[in-house]
Amino acid sequence: MNEPDVSSLDYEAAVNGLERTVQLLAKEQEDLAESVRTYERGLALAQRCSLLLKEAERRLGELAASNERASPQ
Repeated sequence: MNEPDVSSLDYEAAVNGLERTVQLLAKEQEDLAESVRTYERGLALAQRCSLLLKEAERRLGELAASNERASPQ
């Protein structure tokens, strides 16, 4: 499987990859090593999604704070 590096994925690509991974894991697989690699990639994709969401939340918080400072009260 020639998958792109997880750290280079944007949120949508990471979510799509995570959905594909879950579908693969739901199927019976004969190769234990391949199942473990698939699971590990799924974990990495979930972590990437979490990181990107936290980053977006931080940026929105900064924008909201700067907007509050700029607004006359």
